Amino acid sequence: MKKDRVMLTPSFLDKPVPGLEAIAEPDWMMNKPNLPDGDTQTRMSAIHQPIADFMAATIAAGDRPVSLAGDCCAAIGALAGLQRAGVNPVFVWFDAHGDFNTWKTTPSGFLGGMPLAMMVGLGEQRMMAAVGCQPLPTNRVVLTDGRDLDPGEAKLVEESGIRHLPNVADLLTMELPDGPLYVHFDVDVLNLADVPAVSYPAAGGPTAVELAPVFRHLAQTREITAVSTSFWNPELDVDGRSQKTCLSLLNDLLGD
Repeated sequence: MKKDRVMLTPSFLDKPVPGLEAIAEPDWMMNKPNLPDGDTQTRMSAIHQPIADFMAATIAAGDRPVSLAGDCCAAIGALAGLQRAGVNPVFVWFDAHGDFNTWKTTPSGFLGGMPLAMMVGLGEQRMMAAVGCQPLPTNRVVLTDGRDLDPGEAKLVEESGIRHLPNVADLLTMELPDGPLYVHFDVDVLNLADVPAVSYPAAGGPTAVELAPVFRHLAQTREITAVSTSFWNPELDVDGRSQKTCLSLLNDLLGD
């Protein structure tokens, strides 16, 4: 019987986030490699490689990998591992942001705003190459809800060929392409009333009550082959509400 295997990466880009370690269960793997000297992308790739190894090994063992991390760039390692295991996924990306900037469109220069673009072959490919990740065909990528896009980023999303669903509930009736699903869940997709402890808040978004049936619907397809997340900021979660809400929704997505 297929089991969920979990790896926790308690970092944000190349910086440790010790507060995330508190959620770890005894059977979870912990990804805390010794990082090399070098620039941010070099150090991040050293974090992504163990994720790729974990994803590939878990698929090979007949189980389902779940990668939990503090930023969305960790999904690069996750996708690389799936590809290494022979999985060509349909990729569903839940995020308040597009993470679809390149160096040409970004107003901030923030690497965490670029990984989805990188994963379809746009912009700098250095972190992709470092873990042997191949770009996904854009017709196999769904971005939802992506409500907070920079102007140049919005234009790139529109021109790219990925499907952008501003309303997450549209996934309840949308017919996805055939194939295994890889779902990425950035918790800042949620309305701030439910998950206030996020570092890059965006007004609006679905409530937990609205997102839960979408996750349960995807789980019921029995096509979810892998899941990754980008978590809340534990330093901002003073009452534990964000953690409780996000872990409950993760269980919905996993069908637990």
